[in-house]
Amino acid sequence: MAHWDPKGTLDSIGLGKSEQKRSTRVADAIRNELAILLLNTVRDPKISGVTITRAEVSDDLKYARIFFTVFGEEKSIKEAEKGLQRARGFMRSHLAKTLNMRYTPDLQFRYDLTAEKVKEIETLFQEIAGEKDNNENNS
Repeated sequence: MAHWDPKGTLDSIGLGKSEQKRSTRVADAIRNELAILLLNTVRDPKISGVTITRAEVSDDLKYARIFFTVFGEEKSIKEAEKGLQRARGFMRSHLAKTLNMRYTPDLQFRYDLTAEKVKEIETLFQEIAGEKDNNENNS
């Protein structure tokens, strides 16, 4: 008969105290620091409306891919990306001071398409709901 392991059961359903990878913890810290930096310090109007949505850090902690969103059209996205590239050195030096790491990851900025995909899916759900209502009313 197999022995029941309560800790294993809790871990398997995501309720146990599982250890996060170091790269995940560093990514969370980078996202938080950059979000605060954008709110409080950066004065460039091209990146004033930028929101940091998430960060991914490589396992060796050398590269950090920073995902952002900005309201507006394609032009404002391109301008925000250019502004973030220009501020990259400033942001990296700020991270070096605040995170106290041996090596500060190289920052790579990418526009986050997740919000647009969510909007597309919501639109599809609304269309499906509208068609369902029409079919029920016609029956």
